[in-house]
Amino acid sequence: CLFIHPAHVHISPKMCKVILCWYACVNPTGWLPLVQNIRHGSKAVTRHRKPMHFLKQKLMAVTEYIPPKPTAPPGALAEQTRKTDQESGLVKLLKKEVETVFNECKMIVVVQNNATSAEDMLLLKHRLHRHDISIKFFPNQVLRSFLPASQYSNMQPLFIGQTAMFVSKEPKVKEMVQVLRSSPQMILLGGCIENTLLSHEGILNYSKLPSITTVRGELVGGLTLMTSQTVSMLQRHPAHLSALLQQYIKQQQSADAAEPTVQESSPKTEEAAI
Repeated sequence: CLFIHPAHVHISPKMCKVILCWYACVNPTGWLPLVQNIRHGSKAVTRHRKPMHFLKQKLMAVTEYIPPKPTAPPGALAEQTRKTDQESGLVKLLKKEVETVFNECKMIVVVQNNATSAEDMLLLKHRLHRHDISIKFFPNQVLRSFLPASQYSNMQPLFIGQTAMFVSKEPKVKEMVQVLRSSPQMILLGGCIENTLLSHEGILNYSKLPSITTVRGELVGGLTLMTSQTVSMLQRHPAHLSALLQQYIKQQQSADAAEPTVQESSPKTEEAAI
């Protein structure tokens, strides 16, 4: 039988039932005619669902109800214990060693170690030991725990990756820079020299300065020169005055010696005239 939906053709539901009954009476065997006249109308207007505005989507997402999670019965879960990191004895010992190094040494230079072999490291230690400079290796974890509470807290960014420290009780920067030129695996990062934080360029400029003995000699030479000039200037006027006084005395003595000769010659001339 022919099924005609009222949404496809403009026919009322009652009329559709009548047509179906008529076809059932005319064709009881289910035979359909070869040609059928079916009225084709316009498609039914169906309202398409518009997408939700994004502001409304946000509002719906914010106001969405989130049901609470069911709580477990007491005793079903194990108690959560917080683990507190306690420093081991080795870390405490390394901290004390770091503190002694920073308190006793006037030169602390940080360098980056780029895969230096054991042979090169041994040779570098031997060259630095000639100038009383030693190499110290400390874990970055120990240094980062020590530096924030000390006056060297600004050196903390230098200790990243594989680093080493060149330390000495006297600031022998010039010798250290000369030794580093022979080992390109060690890159100078910065350091603290005589309680002064210096960068890479600052350490290089510091190494170009003359040594303390040279500066002391120049200072002593300048002071002695100034004192000698001062003494000569102070002695010049009295010496000149004494020379003038001596010359004046000589002139007076010569004048006094000439007066008696003049007096003796004057009576002789008078007697000759008489």
